[in-house]
Amino acid sequence: MSRRIGRFALVLHTHLPWLAHHGTWPVGEEWLFQAWGTSYLRVLEVVRRLGEDGMRDVITLGVTPILTAQWDDPRVITEQHRWLAHWQTRAAGMAASSAPDRRRAGHREFREATIALERFTRDWSSGGSAALRPLVDDGVIELLGGPLTHTFTPLLPERLAEDTLRAGMDDMAVRLGRRPSGIWTPECAYSPGLESIYARAGVTHLMLDGPTLLGAGASTHQAWHLGDSDVAVAGRDLDVTYRVWSPRRGYPGNRWYRDFHTFDHEWGFRTSRVTGHTVAPIDKAPYDPDCAATQVRRDAADFVDVVRRRLLELGGKDADPLVVAAFDTELFGHWWHEGPDWLEQVLRTMPEAGIEIMTLRRATQNVAGRIEPGPGSWGLRKDWHIWTDPVQMADRQQSLAKEALAALAATHPRDSRSAAHDQLLRELLLALSSDWAFMVSHDSAADYAHHRFTAHADRAQGLITALMRGDRPLALQRAASAFDVDHPFGGLDSRRFLTRSVS
Repeated sequence: MSRRIGRFALVLHTHLPWLAHHGTWPVGEEWLFQAWGTSYLRVLEVVRRLGEDGMRDVITLGVTPILTAQWDDPRVITEQHRWLAHWQTRAAGMAASSAPDRRRAGHREFREATIALERFTRDWSSGGSAALRPLVDDGVIELLGGPLTHTFTPLLPERLAEDTLRAGMDDMAVRLGRRPSGIWTPECAYSPGLESIYARAGVTHLMLDGPTLLGAGASTHQAWHLGDSDVAVAGRDLDVTYRVWSPRRGYPGNRWYRDFHTFDHEWGFRTSRVTGHTVAPIDKAPYDPDCAATQVRRDAADFVDVVRRRLLELGGKDADPLVVAAFDTELFGHWWHEGPDWLEQVLRTMPEAGIEIMTLRRATQNVAGRIEPGPGSWGLRKDWHIWTDPVQMADRQQSLAKEALAALAATHPRDSRSAAHDQLLRELLLALSSDWAFMVSHDSAADYAHHRFTAHADRAQGLITALMRGDRPLALQRAASAFDVDHPFGGLDSRRFLTRSVS
């Protein structure tokens, strides 16, 4: 092992919006099942193996409460098992093809589906919380909490921002047996003053995007206290992260890797390799797993070298330099088929290069000073326009939040739970999810996003109207109808959203 030259923290952000009961193909539940079967199962298996080999503090894993609620939903668990079995059945059909390339691909898919079914049955059949908890208890991963439905925090009323964060942290404590001390702030969004909300909610540390720290004149290779608070922050190193993430130069676009966008339309499997960025789908070459495995080894070695050189460069400027890289978990396996294998090789070889792997909690224990960043996010241009440019959506989200809070304050009985008010809160928070504006801004299933936002907003508006009119039977009827579709967080008590004095 080489002499220690610095620290590396890997942060994975695991999130999908509420998809249960909201369509199947090409988004909806299919989106969840694909990510679960090809990313979540495989990434946690990598982490489990590393833990069995004695590694600790391997990764920092942010899992949003809204995703965990789906992982733990009995119906969704059953449907996920059925999806994996269907994958295996389709693969068996393809393996019987008379075409050699299809036959080989079918056998490969059958093996992968069989392994996924075995892992799901062993680790996930009692829910995602049951799969995560041993890894958290053993100190293999640090789990980050966050607000209930991945809301864009800077655009929320302060009271709602704090209460949905507290509720999200409490939800994680119930599911995992411990309350996280760190958070993933949705979209890495920040505005001055949010650190006060974080501190009141018991948050001790988080990550923001590198440009947010650089704009405040701070190095992204040390930890800092935010404003006057004791909340510590580290910044994502964009140069290192983009070695993987960049759509132009990132590893997943290599010609030997499996192509995400090209399908065999008879069986629905991805059977081609990238081949070239200008090659038409029909002309793409068949996927070769042996060549892909060779490329994984090259790219893993390259990434470790990139981090090593970065830390050596920083060694003359910063004491005990830190590099933080952050990615969506779904990149590994779902988008980039070879990603989990790359991830395992990187994490196993970094210590040999003198790089100490640690969690975000450990990386932020010693701070270099205080910083006061301005507004930022990890979105395009590093500002908020992705979530504010769909103007009608943004305006309605903000007006709906104010109306819903006013209706809660004016009509809640307070002395007991109210199903109508609880469901109003669910629909409001689902409507405020940052996903809908992101999908519209990127023209990614934009019609679906518009429909989802409008449906949640309309249901919330209908409940507000009935409650403000004092029509309790109508409010209960609408709440029951909405609950049949949207029922995350069954224990959510809307009374806790009445107790904050901030506005």
